[in-house]
Amino acid sequence: MTEEARELSPVESAASPAEVNQKLLDQYNEIATLAGGLAHEIKNPLSTIRLNMELLAEDFAESDQPRDRRAQAKMATVQRECQRLQDLLDDFLNFAKVHRLRRERASLNLEVQRALDFFRPTADEANIEVVPYLAPDLPGVMLDREMFQSALLNLLLNAEQAMPDGGQLVVRTRTTPQGVELELIDTGCGMDEKTRGMVFQAFFSTKSGGCGLGLPTARKIVEAHGGTISLQSELGKGTQFSIKLPAAT
Repeated sequence: MTEEARELSPVESAASPAEVNQKLLDQYNEIATLAGGLAHEIKNPLSTIRLNMELLAEDFAESDQPRDRRAQAKMATVQRECQRLQDLLDDFLNFAKVHRLRRERASLNLEVQRALDFFRPTADEANIEVVPYLAPDLPGVMLDREMFQSALLNLLLNAEQAMPDGGQLVVRTRTTPQGVELELIDTGCGMDEKTRGMVFQAFFSTKSGGCGLGLPTARKIVEAHGGTISLQSELGKGTQFSIKLPAAT
Protein backbone atom coordinates (compact mmCIF):
# COMPACT_ATOMS: atom_id res chain seq x y z
CA MET A 1 0.00 0.00 0.00
CA THR A 2 1.36 3.45 -0.95
CA GLU A 3 1.88 6.25 1.53
CA GLU A 4 -0.89 8.23 -0.17
CA ALA A 5 -3.30 5.33 0.22
CA ARG A 6 -2.42 5.03 3.88
CA GLU A 7 -3.25 8.72 4.42
CA LEU A 8 -6.67 8.29 2.82
CA SER A 9 -7.55 5.04 4.57
CA PRO A 10 -11.03 5.48 6.12
CA VAL A 11 -10.20 2.94 8.80
CA GLU A 12 -7.43 5.12 10.14
CA SER A 13 -8.83 8.59 9.33
CA ALA A 14 -12.49 8.25 10.36
CA ALA A 15 -13.66 8.02 13.97
CA SER A 16 -15.75 5.05 14.99
CA PRO A 17 -19.49 5.56 15.71
CA ALA A 18 -18.79 5.03 19.41
CA GLU A 19 -16.12 7.75 19.36
CA VAL A 20 -18.44 10.14 17.51
CA ASN A 21 -21.27 9.46 19.99
CA GLN A 22 -18.95 10.00 22.94
CA LYS A 23 -17.70 13.28 21.46
CA LEU A 24 -21.27 14.50 20.94
CA LEU A 25 -22.18 13.45 24.49
CA ASP A 26 -19.16 15.30 25.88
CA GLN A 27 -20.14 18.42 23.92
CA TYR A 28 -23.72 18.20 25.18
CA ASN A 29 -22.54 17.78 28.77
CA GLU A 30 -20.27 20.79 28.41
CA ILE A 31 -23.04 22.96 26.97
CA ALA A 32 -25.49 21.78 29.64
CA THR A 33 -22.94 22.55 32.37
CA LEU A 34 -22.26 26.04 30.98
CA ALA A 35 -25.98 26.75 30.58
CA GLY A 36 -26.70 25.52 34.09
CA GLY A 37 -23.89 27.64 35.53
CA LEU A 38 -25.16 30.71 33.68
CA ALA A 39 -28.68 30.13 34.95
CA HIS A 40 -27.41 29.86 38.53
CA GLU A 41 -25.42 33.08 38.11
CA ILE A 42 -28.57 34.85 36.89
CA LYS A 43 -30.60 33.53 39.83
CA ASN A 44 -28.33 35.17 42.42
CA PRO A 45 -28.78 38.84 41.35
CA LEU A 46 -32.41 38.09 40.52
CA SER A 47 -33.00 37.03 44.12
CA THR A 48 -31.41 40.27 45.29
CA ILE A 49 -33.70 42.29 43.02
CA ARG A 50 -36.77 40.44 44.28
CA LEU A 51 -35.84 40.96 47.92
CA ASN A 52 -35.23 44.67 47.50
CA MET A 53 -38.48 45.14 45.57
CA GLU A 54 -40.34 43.46 48.43
CA LEU A 55 -38.69 45.80 50.93
CA LEU A 56 -39.54 48.84 48.80
CA ALA A 57 -43.14 47.69 48.50
CA GLU A 58 -43.35 47.47 52.30
CA ASP A 59 -42.02 51.04 52.60
CA PHE A 60 -44.74 52.35 50.27
CA ALA A 61 -47.55 50.13 51.52
CA GLU A 62 -49.04 52.63 54.00
CA SER A 63 -48.97 55.64 51.70
CA ASP A 64 -52.11 56.98 50.00
CA GLN A 65 -50.28 59.55 47.86
CA PRO A 66 -51.01 59.19 44.10
CA ARG A 67 -47.30 59.23 43.29
CA ASP A 68 -46.61 56.45 45.79
CA ARG A 69 -49.54 54.41 44.46
CA ARG A 70 -48.08 54.65 40.96
CA ALA A 71 -44.72 53.55 42.35
CA GLN A 72 -46.40 50.56 44.03
CA ALA A 73 -47.96 49.51 40.73
CA LYS A 74 -44.58 49.67 39.01
CA MET A 75 -42.97 47.65 41.80
CA ALA A 76 -45.70 45.02 41.50
CA THR A 77 -44.93 44.73 37.78
CA VAL A 78 -41.22 44.23 38.48
CA GLN A 79 -42.04 41.61 41.12
CA ARG A 80 -44.25 39.68 38.70
CA GLU A 81 -41.56 39.69 36.02
CA CYS A 82 -38.93 38.61 38.53
CA GLN A 83 -41.12 35.67 39.52
CA ARG A 84 -41.61 34.81 35.87
CA LEU A 85 -37.85 34.80 35.33
CA GLN A 86 -37.40 32.67 38.45
CA ASP A 87 -39.90 30.10 37.17
CA LEU A 88 -38.26 30.09 33.74
CA LEU A 89 -34.81 29.51 35.22
CA ASP A 90 -36.09 26.68 37.42
CA ASP A 91 -37.78 25.00 34.45
CA PHE A 92 -34.69 25.47 32.29
CA LEU A 93 -32.37 23.97 34.88
CA ASN A 94 -34.69 20.99 35.23
CA PHE A 95 -34.75 20.54 31.44
CA ALA A 96 -31.06 21.08 30.76
CA LYS A 97 -29.47 18.95 33.44
CA VAL A 98 -28.41 15.43 32.61
CA HIS A 99 -30.67 13.23 34.73
CA ARG A 100 -29.21 10.39 36.71
CA LEU A 101 -32.10 8.04 37.30
CA ARG A 102 -32.56 6.32 40.63
CA ARG A 103 -34.96 3.68 39.39
CA GLU A 104 -36.75 1.13 41.51
CA ARG A 105 -39.51 -1.35 40.85
CA ALA A 106 -42.85 0.47 40.99
CA SER A 107 -46.54 0.19 40.14
CA LEU A 108 -47.72 2.48 37.36
CA ASN A 109 -51.25 2.50 38.83
CA LEU A 110 -49.98 3.63 42.24
CA GLU A 111 -47.91 6.41 40.68
CA VAL A 112 -50.86 7.56 38.58
CA GLN A 113 -53.14 7.55 41.62
CA ARG A 114 -50.56 9.52 43.58
CA ALA A 115 -50.43 12.17 40.87
CA LEU A 116 -54.23 12.32 40.60
CA ASP A 117 -54.58 12.79 44.37
CA PHE A 118 -52.28 15.79 44.15
CA PHE A 119 -54.03 17.15 41.04
CA ARG A 120 -57.62 16.69 42.22
CA PRO A 121 -58.03 20.04 44.09
CA THR A 122 -56.88 21.84 40.93
CA ALA A 123 -59.30 19.79 38.83
CA ASP A 124 -62.20 20.51 41.19
CA GLU A 125 -61.50 24.23 41.11
CA ALA A 126 -61.33 24.17 37.30
CA ASN A 127 -64.57 22.14 37.03
CA ILE A 128 -62.78 19.18 35.47
CA GLU A 129 -64.14 15.66 35.98
CA VAL A 130 -61.29 13.15 36.34
CA VAL A 131 -62.29 9.64 35.23
CA PRO A 132 -59.67 6.95 36.00
CA TYR A 133 -59.68 3.54 34.34
CA LEU A 134 -56.71 1.75 35.88
CA ALA A 135 -56.33 -1.80 34.61
CA PRO A 136 -55.63 -4.42 37.30
CA ASP A 137 -52.63 -6.74 37.30
CA LEU A 138 -50.27 -4.47 35.37
CA PRO A 139 -46.67 -5.65 35.19
CA GLY A 140 -44.21 -3.68 37.31
CA VAL A 141 -42.05 -0.95 35.83
CA MET A 142 -38.68 0.55 36.79
CA LEU A 143 -39.17 4.21 37.71
CA ASP A 144 -37.41 7.12 39.28
CA ARG A 145 -40.64 7.92 41.09
CA GLU A 146 -40.06 11.62 41.75
CA MET A 147 -38.96 12.35 38.19
CA PHE A 148 -41.89 10.39 36.77
CA GLN A 149 -44.27 12.29 39.04
CA SER A 150 -42.87 15.52 37.62
CA ALA A 151 -43.65 14.34 34.08
CA LEU A 152 -47.18 13.24 35.03
CA LEU A 153 -47.98 16.55 36.74
CA ASN A 154 -46.76 18.45 33.68
CA LEU A 155 -49.20 16.49 31.53
CA LEU A 156 -52.08 16.89 33.99
CA LEU A 157 -51.56 20.65 34.23
CA ASN A 158 -51.32 20.86 30.45
CA ALA A 159 -54.73 19.16 30.23
CA GLU A 160 -56.18 21.53 32.83
CA GLN A 161 -54.94 24.55 30.87
CA ALA A 162 -56.50 23.13 27.69
CA MET A 163 -59.95 23.13 29.37
CA PRO A 164 -60.43 26.70 30.68
CA ASP A 165 -64.21 26.18 30.85
CA GLY A 166 -64.01 22.77 32.47
CA GLY A 167 -64.41 19.36 30.91
CA GLN A 168 -63.46 15.75 31.39
CA LEU A 169 -60.07 14.06 31.73
CA VAL A 170 -59.91 10.29 31.23
CA VAL A 171 -56.82 8.61 32.68
CA ARG A 172 -56.40 5.02 31.52
CA THR A 173 -53.74 2.35 32.00
CA ARG A 174 -53.40 -0.97 30.21
CA THR A 175 -50.96 -3.77 29.51
CA THR A 176 -49.08 -3.90 26.20
CA PRO A 177 -46.94 -6.66 24.67
CA GLN A 178 -43.80 -4.78 25.77
CA GLY A 179 -45.00 -3.42 29.10
CA VAL A 180 -47.59 -0.82 30.06
CA GLU A 181 -49.32 2.21 28.58
CA LEU A 182 -50.82 5.31 30.17
CA GLU A 183 -53.32 7.46 28.28
CA LEU A 184 -54.53 10.93 29.28
CA ILE A 185 -57.50 12.05 27.20
CA ASP A 186 -59.00 15.53 27.65
CA THR A 187 -61.99 17.26 26.10
CA GLY A 188 -60.14 20.54 25.72
CA CYS A 189 -59.49 22.90 22.85
CA GLY A 190 -57.24 20.50 20.94
CA MET A 191 -54.40 21.43 18.60
CA ASP A 192 -54.02 22.10 14.90
CA GLU A 193 -51.44 20.26 12.80
CA LYS A 194 -48.76 22.94 13.16
CA THR A 195 -49.05 23.00 16.96
CA ARG A 196 -48.99 19.19 17.18
CA GLY A 197 -45.67 19.18 15.37
CA MET A 198 -44.08 21.69 17.75
CA VAL A 199 -45.39 20.97 21.26
CA PHE A 200 -42.30 18.96 22.23
CA GLN A 201 -39.89 21.67 21.07
CA ALA A 202 -38.21 23.64 23.84
CA PHE A 203 -39.57 27.17 24.38
CA PHE A 204 -42.60 26.67 22.12
CA SER A 205 -45.80 27.64 23.90
CA THR A 206 -49.30 28.71 22.92
CA LYS A 207 -50.02 30.03 26.42
CA SER A 208 -49.54 33.63 27.46
CA GLY A 209 -46.54 33.74 29.78
CA GLY A 210 -45.73 30.05 29.21
CA CYS A 211 -42.08 29.05 29.08
CA GLY A 212 -42.59 26.11 26.73
CA LEU A 213 -40.52 23.62 28.71
CA GLY A 214 -43.18 21.50 30.42
CA LEU A 215 -43.89 19.04 27.61
CA PRO A 216 -40.26 18.81 26.38
CA THR A 217 -39.19 18.03 29.95
CA ALA A 218 -41.93 15.39 30.28
CA ARG A 219 -40.76 13.74 27.05
CA LYS A 220 -37.14 13.81 28.20
CA ILE A 221 -38.07 12.09 31.47
CA VAL A 222 -40.18 9.41 29.74
CA GLU A 223 -37.44 8.67 27.21
CA ALA A 224 -34.86 8.49 30.00
CA HIS A 225 -36.95 5.61 31.38
CA GLY A 226 -36.74 3.80 28.05
CA GLY A 227 -40.29 4.78 27.14
CA THR A 228 -42.03 6.80 24.47
CA ILE A 229 -44.63 9.57 24.52
CA SER A 230 -46.94 10.49 21.66
CA LEU A 231 -50.04 12.57 21.12
CA GLN A 232 -53.19 12.67 19.05
CA SER A 233 -55.21 15.86 18.90
CA GLU A 234 -57.95 17.52 16.90
CA LEU A 235 -58.78 21.18 17.08
CA GLY A 236 -61.93 21.75 19.09
CA LYS A 237 -62.25 18.10 20.16
CA GLY A 238 -59.45 17.39 22.62
CA THR A 239 -56.06 15.76 23.01
CA GLN A 240 -54.73 12.35 23.97
CA PHE A 241 -51.20 11.81 25.32
CA SER A 242 -49.92 8.23 25.42
CA ILE A 243 -46.93 7.05 27.43
CA LYS A 244 -45.51 3.56 26.85
CA LEU A 245 -43.03 2.05 29.30
CA PRO A 246 -41.19 -1.27 29.23
CA ALA A 247 -42.01 -3.84 31.87
CA ALA A 248 -39.46 -4.41 34.63
CA THR A 249 -37.11 -7.31 34.01
